[in-house]
Amino acid sequence: MNKPTIYITRKIPPYLIEPFSQYFQFQMWEDEHTPIPREILMREAKEADGLLCLLTEKIDRAFLDHASHLKIIANMAVGYDNIDVEAAKEKGIIVTNTPDVLTETTADLTFALLMATARRLVEANHFIYQDKWGEWSPFLLAGTDIHHKTIGIVGMGRIGEAVARRAKGFQMNLLYHNRTRKKTVEQELDVSYVSFEELLEKSDFVVSLLPLSEQTENIFDKRAFEQMKSSAIFINVSRGGVVDEKALYDALKNKVITAAGLDVFKDEPIPSSHPFTSLSNVVLLPHIGSASITTRENMLTLCLENIRAVFQHEAPISPV
Repeated sequence: MNKPTIYITRKIPPYLIEPFSQYFQFQMWEDEHTPIPREILMREAKEADGLLCLLTEKIDRAFLDHASHLKIIANMAVGYDNIDVEAAKEKGIIVTNTPDVLTETTADLTFALLMATARRLVEANHFIYQDKWGEWSPFLLAGTDIHHKTIGIVGMGRIGEAVARRAKGFQMNLLYHNRTRKKTVEQELDVSYVSFEELLEKSDFVVSLLPLSEQTENIFDKRAFEQMKSSAIFINVSRGGVVDEKALYDALKNKVITAAGLDVFKDEPIPSSHPFTSLSNVVLLPHIGSASITTRENMLTLCLENIRAVFQHEAPISPV
């Protein structure tokens, strides 16, 4: 009996695939860095029984109509706004994601980005490479304290909770806003639930960990930045689409807020000519929230375990 065919949309190491080769035959896009072109993905997925994809792949209704053999789509991410989940459900295709395995790693990166932005670390690093370091002066590259400040977390999911735990170590005052209150988390972490507007007004650091949806798209707009303190720092490690990037650029350029640290953007990758790159008060990262070797291995393994479970008539581990 022929093994089911699984198509993988980016090159991954053979040692991760090998344990599953007894169950499946694998085909993949043999490029580690460049997303598979749409027309090639459509062609390759036409006969595939399962798909392991990234956020860079748009799995819409047209794709699902075309890839009629699919039983499962394993998305290598927590978010799944790249997939038309309703259309997949209509067609009986299971969609899975990779929660939990990247929580702590992404929280590490979130707090690292917050610290780098507050203390102007990238700017300071460039200062040396540009041979600008001369005599010491009292306010040379002086940044913002983190300890004992107020952090406002917008989106208190698993990653938000992990960021809150890190903030407690810096003796920060914690506020959060979420679609639903989490009273157990409030008690455990001594974090206060407030409205979105109150969070913006009171926070020294506003951290976005929101999923992208119709309700959250462009939620950080001109009005939101104007509600923040002029000393506030904005951090986004969720989805670029939750931010009106023109409004954020204007807020940074005109000192409406002090700085921003961004790991995600509306259209990725961004070019070196992007307006944000002209600003000295923003730290830009290329969407590396979960980018540790161990975590990326765990994410891919979870995708493959979900696929194995479905084809062995078991419940998937992490269904959407």
